[in-house]
Amino acid sequence: MTFGLFEELARKAMFTLDPETAHGVTIRALTAMPRRTPPPNDARLAVTAFGLDFPNPVGLAAGFDKNAEVPDAMLGYGFGFVEVGTITPKPQSGNPKPRIFRLTHDRAVINRLGFNNAGHAAARARLLARARDVAGARGLVGVNIGANKDATDRAADYVAGVQAFADVASYFTVNISSPNTPGLRDLQHEAALDDLLGRVLETRDAIAARGKTRRPVLLKIAPDLSLDELDGVVAVCRRRGVDGMIISNTTIARPDTLRDRDVAQEQGGLSGMPLLGPSTRMLANAWLRVERAFPLIGVGGVDSPDSAWAKIRAGATLVQLYTGMIYKGPHVAAAINRGLADRLGRSGETLAAQVGADAADVAREAA
Repeated sequence: MTFGLFEELARKAMFTLDPETAHGVTIRALTAMPRRTPPPNDARLAVTAFGLDFPNPVGLAAGFDKNAEVPDAMLGYGFGFVEVGTITPKPQSGNPKPRIFRLTHDRAVINRLGFNNAGHAAARARLLARARDVAGARGLVGVNIGANKDATDRAADYVAGVQAFADVASYFTVNISSPNTPGLRDLQHEAALDDLLGRVLETRDAIAARGKTRRPVLLKIAPDLSLDELDGVVAVCRRRGVDGMIISNTTIARPDTLRDRDVAQEQGGLSGMPLLGPSTRMLANAWLRVERAFPLIGVGGVDSPDSAWAKIRAGATLVQLYTGMIYKGPHVAAAINRGLADRLGRSGETLAAQVGADAADVAREAA
């Protein structure tokens, strides 16, 4: 039996387990595996964004490696970058179980985890050990930061995240768009967002002024914003000078096209293929409003070269996925990269030339 076949059988076996149990088993298995050599990257897929050099545009979204336990294991599968978290200052258990639900017929997942994680100290210790290991710190690892559920000053929790990980994060993602922490999405309102980003960026810049590396700060938003709300978010991001945006998080909407109707009634954020259309339209609208002031990362429904290409053409400089990996396995990243390289080979154009090429048309579809 080849190792690839063994991995495929193991992935199918995970579907016989409760989703959260399967995730825990997967993380433990990855921690025990020897370090993989990543597949070679096609030079045409290299991307420079936020002042960072990405070997390819396909990243692993936050949510899989909440506690920074296996970033290098995932880089070994061909991801161009990995985002760990969401990480909050204090450990917290999250919402009551069960809290992850598969919609298998829809290639989707609903989760209401609620930022369950082991806190800053545990993740920082792992990332610091990684930074000291020359062989282990070659890939880009972003840190997705959040606020504890019981925080009285949520902005202060994000500031604490920048302070905790400034020396070990390739970039920061300010996550204010999870639907599973009550009131968190209120931080997307213009005044609250302006205060939050002002404090976070001031902290980042103060650390850089002391001779430390200036880490990019990205904002991750929900796909459920109205276009008027998106106008406000983009205006604040441009005024404050964020380095980029991630579009988007999970949705609280339940499309009529969902086939697993009973599971669809569960509360939480929906991810996977049903999110591809709505998140890509939000991405296109954001790209038109950003006017190339900073790059965008497209997330939601990415599981193939076609879906990644659609994101890029709608305005994404980079893409991320997680749910697609649940249904197709970790080799999906390498498969997407091969497909993207093949498209470029046929067109003779650069990846950068594709970014936003269809944005106006995709945005009109939402009107």
